[in-house]
Amino acid sequence: MDREQTINDNIGLVHACVKHFKGRGVEYDDLFQAGCLGLVKAVDNFDSERGVKFSTYAVPVILGEIRRLFRDGGAIKVGRGLKELAMRASRESAAFSEREGRSPTVGELAELLNVEPAEAAQAIGASQLPLSLTASPEEGGGQIDVSVESGDDKIAELISLKQVVTELPPKDRSIIVFRYFKSQTQTQTAEALGMTQVQVSRREKVILNQLRAKLS
Repeated sequence: MDREQTINDNIGLVHACVKHFKGRGVEYDDLFQAGCLGLVKAVDNFDSERGVKFSTYAVPVILGEIRRLFRDGGAIKVGRGLKELAMRASRESAAFSEREGRSPTVGELAELLNVEPAEAAQAIGASQLPLSLTASPEEGGGQIDVSVESGDDKIAELISLKQVVTELPPKDRSIIVFRYFKSQTQTQTAEALGMTQVQVSRREKVILNQLRAKLS
């Protein structure tokens, strides 16, 4: 498992976990930094031979680091070195965005800073930089908000569901987003995607079977 690529591909899990702790008296950037530390720990300790999806393993580790933050008093002490790296990260991100028209990924930012992706992730947490994490709305991407009021197991289950949806091909993802997150009928979905109602119905059944298999 490529460490840099895995961190880059799964930074969205941190955002998804952090959302469930907003409004509880701890700043978002502190929550995010704690989550990044959890993600790095999960990447370093994950054993793919156990037959468990990485997200299934990583989410509890990320949640554990965030909960540790609350137990430790709700603040992460940021040293001078990390503060300086965060300032550099902010400048490099701004320059990259101006050149490329988008925010850098963790891997790209790490390369610009000449540091490991784990360090770049921590710098992002300290400076709360925007990241390009999902597909464009035209492709059926964007942030999918799911309200959760239960414990860590339920949070992990819903985050896993969100991840498998985002792993779908763009058109399949659009069908699920329109049908189950925007509450559109099959006819409305067909009109939006340039398909027939019958095509949407048939494809939807195939997609749902794929999602069930991935979550089983």
